[in-house]
Amino acid sequence: MDEASSTHGMPWDTTFGRSEETNPLLYMPFWDWQFDFMKSSLTNLHPIECSTLNDIDVSYNENKEKRARIVNQCYASDEYRKIRMTYYDAGDTVQVFNSVWYPDAKYNLPVLGIDLLSFNRKRYLAIVDFQPLHDDEEGHSTTYEHILKPIRDQYDTLKGKMSSKFYDETQFFSKEMLFARFEDGKIVDDDLFPAFQSYVKTHLDLLKSTTPAMKTEDILHVFDRQRAYDTYSADRDPAAGLFAAMFGKQWAE
Repeated sequence: MDEASSTHGMPWDTTFGRSEETNPLLYMPFWDWQFDFMKSSLTNLHPIECSTLNDIDVSYNENKEKRARIVNQCYASDEYRKIRMTYYDAGDTVQVFNSVWYPDAKYNLPVLGIDLLSFNRKRYLAIVDFQPLHDDEEGHSTTYEHILKPIRDQYDTLKGKMSSKFYDETQFFSKEMLFARFEDGKIVDDDLFPAFQSYVKTHLDLLKSTTPAMKTEDILHVFDRQRAYDTYSADRDPAAGLFAAMFGKQWAE
């Protein structure tokens, strides 16, 4: 595990780009905390390949001219069939931490989605959500929005409304999604970090309290819904253009 987690120099402690900040890798504490939590809390955690359906290795890429780099690490455990962690570093220009947790398909539960972005240390975007596989919350093995509400209610700064520019919030997003656009960087440490930790812990707690499916058709149905989530997200990913410009269209897709 330690060898896998340290590939491509992770966790980075210096930026590939230009920065005037004392903490140029803004979201690296999120990466560090999440990985430590995974190691201490998940059963039989192990690395898996990060590659596309066309077998393109997407574990790392960089653009030296534009001083940007991206790393992907993928893991699996008894609880989650795949956890992808992504960090994009372009100095103060852009910082991104993205992660998706796919429960093993025997658990009919939402996907945990995390997307944190910073632009020029002046504009910030944050999304953390239990992203539903079904239109109706009751379509899952366990309801969960009532568990998230007390957490979300603690953070008025994270109760924003999503724009319809890229996503339709009625599909694959819950009513208790943490969403924020802000300009005050203090929100990252004061509100976003503890809220992110609570959502991650709660997702695992929810999974552990859920009875796994035994019927093959039920498991396949959940897997199909996870694939539908992937398709929806890929078609609307606002970062796709950024990654294509930096690393080429084939790699970004």
